[in-house]
Amino acid sequence: MSTLIVTAFVTLDGIVQAPGGPGEDDSAGFEHGGWLAPYVDEGFGELMGRIFERSADHLLLGRKTYDIFAGYWPRVAAPDEEIAGKLNSMPKYVTSRTLSTLDWQNSHLLKGEAAESVARLKQQVDGVIMTQGSSELIGTLQQHDLVDEYRLLISPVLLGTGKRLFHEGAAPAAWTLTESRTTGAGVQYCSYERAGKPEYGSVE
Repeated sequence: MSTLIVTAFVTLDGIVQAPGGPGEDDSAGFEHGGWLAPYVDEGFGELMGRIFERSADHLLLGRKTYDIFAGYWPRVAAPDEEIAGKLNSMPKYVTSRTLSTLDWQNSHLLKGEAAESVARLKQQVDGVIMTQGSSELIGTLQQHDLVDEYRLLISPVLLGTGKRLFHEGAAPAAWTLTESRTTGAGVQYCSYERAGKPEYGSVE
């Protein structure tokens, strides 16, 4: 059985929409595409290299993120070629109700309802399944209690609108902070592992 890790670029107010650039996802009139760019420095690049090279055996994507990645990473050269090589070669699984074929090498379509197909995938493969982007898919994973770990790169910016990482109706869960570091540009990297159900009490 595998471990499912959600990796996300996120703002202080929990927005994950269109970090990479204008036009990446302007649905619902989102005007802040590219908010991550001012915070991408050498330390950020080192973090991303470490996350993808050491921590992921399989990549899980929703359709929109798959389209973005498949249109970008196969064409990437230095200095990002190490990450590109990892992404291009690793097994990729895509949840979609509309796609029938996938062109990106080593990509596989998960058929049926996303929660059920991802639950089956977790049973069928070993190692680490990692998501990137795919906010709608993440909401489904949260509602069905399928996330084992979060790895968040939190940028010091507040946007006020946009798609959020944590969705209404997510299954209640407790988490343990296992790692934390800060880049020179102020991005806070936090890793959280599942720690069972929430506990409750009174604060006096």
